[in-house]
Amino acid sequence: MKVVLAYSGGLDTSTILVLLKKRYNADVITVTVDVGQEDEMKGVEERAYELGASKHYTIDAKKEFVEEYIFRAVKANALYEGKYPLGTALARPLIAKKVAEIAIQENADAVAHGCTGKGNDQVRFDLTLKAFLKPGIKIMAPVRELKLTRNMDIKILSEYGYKVPEVHKKYSIDENLWSRSIEGGELDNPIAEPGDEAFAWTVSPEKAPDTSLYLSIEFDEGVPKKINDEKVHPVEMIKKLNTVLGLHGFGRIDLIESRIVGLKSREVYEAPAALALIEAHQDLERMVLTPRELRFKRYIDEMWSDLVYQGLWMDPMRSHLENVINSMNRYVTGVVRVKVFKGSLIVVGRESPYSLYSRELIDYNTGWYPSDEEARGFITVHGLYALTALKVRNQNQL
Repeated sequence: MKVVLAYSGGLDTSTILVLLKKRYNADVITVTVDVGQEDEMKGVEERAYELGASKHYTIDAKKEFVEEYIFRAVKANALYEGKYPLGTALARPLIAKKVAEIAIQENADAVAHGCTGKGNDQVRFDLTLKAFLKPGIKIMAPVRELKLTRNMDIKILSEYGYKVPEVHKKYSIDENLWSRSIEGGELDNPIAEPGDEAFAWTVSPEKAPDTSLYLSIEFDEGVPKKINDEKVHPVEMIKKLNTVLGLHGFGRIDLIESRIVGLKSREVYEAPAALALIEAHQDLERMVLTPRELRFKRYIDEMWSDLVYQGLWMDPMRSHLENVINSMNRYVTGVVRVKVFKGSLIVVGRESPYSLYSRELIDYNTGWYPSDEEARGFITVHGLYALTALKVRNQNQL
C-alpha cells in the first residue's frame, strides 16, 4: 500500500508515519507544505526520512497562500466570531490540495492526515481531499481511527526508539504566516492566563517599548501593497508586520471558540499582521463605502468567514460571495495610518481618492448647511413610517 502523508514533522504526524510503516507495512511518501511555519520546517525532511519515509516533498506555497488566500481574507475582513483571523482554517484547503496533487502524481492508494475526531481540521482536510482526489484513493485519519492521544503518541514513538519532537511537549502549536495557534496543557483551563512561554511572535505588552510605532498601510482595491510608502513583496510584508508589531506587544488573541463539531474550545493565537491589516482595511471601507454597502458587506463578510472556518472552501457560495466582495473592494484604495503602543493598535488617519467624507459638507462653520425647512422636511419623512406604526398600534391596544 502506498500512502501519501500530510506531514508537519510534529508529534501526531511523526507517530502516524511510524505506525504506517510498522503496523501497516506501507510505503509512505511525506508531503510538507510550507505556508510560513518557520520553526516546524527546520529539519522536517531529515526527520521524515529518519522515521521511514521512502520519499519526501517540501512544497513552498507561501506566495500562493498570501495572494490567493490571505488577501481574500483581508478583503472579506475575515474574523471568525469577530476575533479569529482564520490562520489555520485558511491554510488547510491549500495544504490538502497540494497533498492531493502529490497523491495523484505518485499513484497512491491512500492519503493520510493527523487530524483528531474532536477538531476542525478533520472536516477541512477530508472535504478538500474529496474535492481534489481521484475516485478510489482512500482518506486515512489514524489519530481519529485509533483514538490516539498525545500521551499515546509519546509512548508509541518511545517504544519504537524514536525521539519525541520537542516543540510539542507542552503545547500543540500550529503556525503559518497568518497566525500562530497555541493549544493544550494549562490552556485547557479557560480561567488560567497564558504564561509568556506560550508566545513566540509577541512580547508581553508590559515589556514592549515605551515609544509609539506609526505605520502607513497603502491598499489598492482592498489589497495591501505598501508599508510606509515602500512596496513590499507580499510574503515579506506579512513577515515584517508580524515582527515589528509583535515587538510592540500587539497581536494576541484569547477566546472561547465555537468549533465546527459543536464543542467550545479555548483558543490562544498570535496574529499581529492579520489583525492590523484587517483593522486598517475595515477603516478604509468606512471611508469609501455607502452606509448600505457597509451594512451588507458586514453580512457577507461573516458568511465568507463562516464558510472558510467550517471547511467549506470548495462551496460554490464562496465564489458568489467573493464576486460581491471584489466588486465592493474596487473602491477600497488609499492609505491608513495606525499607531501601536504597548499591545494596542488604533487608526489615527486615512485618505482615499474615493473618499465619501467631505470636510466642506461636515464642517459646522463653513460650506453647505441645510435650512430649517429642509431639516424639518427630512426629519418628517425619515421617521414617518415609525411614527405611523406607533400611532396605529397604540390605538389597537386601547
